[in-house]
Amino acid sequence: MGTPRTRRPRRTASCLAIFAALAFFVAGAVGDAQPTTRRATNLATLLAYPGFFHGRPILLVGKVAVDKDQLRVSDDNGSIHLVFKGSAPDGLDEVRGEFWDVGRMKSDDIRLSTYDLRATFKIDPDAPWPRPGEVTAIIATAVAPAVTPAQASIRAIALNPSRYLDQKVAITGQFSGRNLLGEMPDAPGKSRYDFVLRSSDAAIWISNMRPRYKDTNGKDVELGLDARIDTGRWLSVRGTVQLQRGLVVLDAEAGSLTLAKAPTESTTDEEPIRVPAGPPPEVVFSAPTQDETDVLMGTTVRIQFSRDLDAQTLKGRIKPHYLDSQSAERGEPVTPPVDFTFQYAPANRVLEMKFTKPLERFRTLKIDLLEGIMGTDGQPLKPWTLTFMLGGS
Repeated sequence: MGTPRTRRPRRTASCLAIFAALAFFVAGAVGDAQPTTRRATNLATLLAYPGFFHGRPILLVGKVAVDKDQLRVSDDNGSIHLVFKGSAPDGLDEVRGEFWDVGRMKSDDIRLSTYDLRATFKIDPDAPWPRPGEVTAIIATAVAPAVTPAQASIRAIALNPSRYLDQKVAITGQFSGRNLLGEMPDAPGKSRYDFVLRSSDAAIWISNMRPRYKDTNGKDVELGLDARIDTGRWLSVRGTVQLQRGLVVLDAEAGSLTLAKAPTESTTDEEPIRVPAGPPPEVVFSAPTQDETDVLMGTTVRIQFSRDLDAQTLKGRIKPHYLDSQSAERGEPVTPPVDFTFQYAPANRVLEMKFTKPLERFRTLKIDLLEGIMGTDGQPLKPWTLTFMLGGS
């Protein structure tokens, strides 16, 4: 074995600290267009996750009024600028439109060309461009009187969570696992079994409830949190409505989960709207970092992505391996394999890899993310490689 290269000071600990600070990083941008439908949401969720909703058609409920020479829609959780050419009815209104986080757009974006930036968005064209989250607005296509639903539903709660806050309700929805359809901007992280129920154009998190029910024969049936095959099941559940970090959550009552039929609730039929979709997912951070040296042999690798991944597409497409050239230098006829396990955490979009036996000292390890890994919206992750040098301890 040749002389080990000079080692630089370890950076693993500091990198992990940086990684922890970025654990809840949320990226939002605009790319190629694809068909989508409106999402029923509310101001608390919209204001908490502007990157997730940027460029998306939305539906929300609030009071529309002029405040300091600016039309705004508001509720108990805040308000947002509303760009609308018509007149809004008095009382509670239903607002349809597209959400813009102007700081995520470029100053020469064609969508901004028809607006006077200073008059409409209070932006000085000669000043530095606003940062993401600083200037937001709903570009409304329609404002109409809101209809108060007769009973609680996923859609009614998503549109007006304050009305149901801390109340016990019963709802029915379609199982969506651990946000497998990418309908929610984040996860509440209240329990290991948190899952999403959806209905029409809305969704809600269910917490403290294992997705398990009894079939007609009295046998327990458990739905897979990461199994798309189970997303066609309809379930009924009771619980208490909560609002946490902008996320609408139903804290479920023990034993209240049952199999159900699809509800008759419906929404106004709309043609799918072509809006800019988010860009393909990409790696935004890793620990260890690229080309890091003197990495601990017992390290855990963490890779964070800009957008939600379809966890099923990771299987068979993660390839950690040592360099064949280093094995040849050592006189090894075959490069030793690298045994590992992995898990993907949708809550913060992190892939975590653990190695079932210590890695070998003074070797270079490469981790390839191969072609075929997809985002939850079907957009592919570009193949990516992480390379780092292992130390002697």
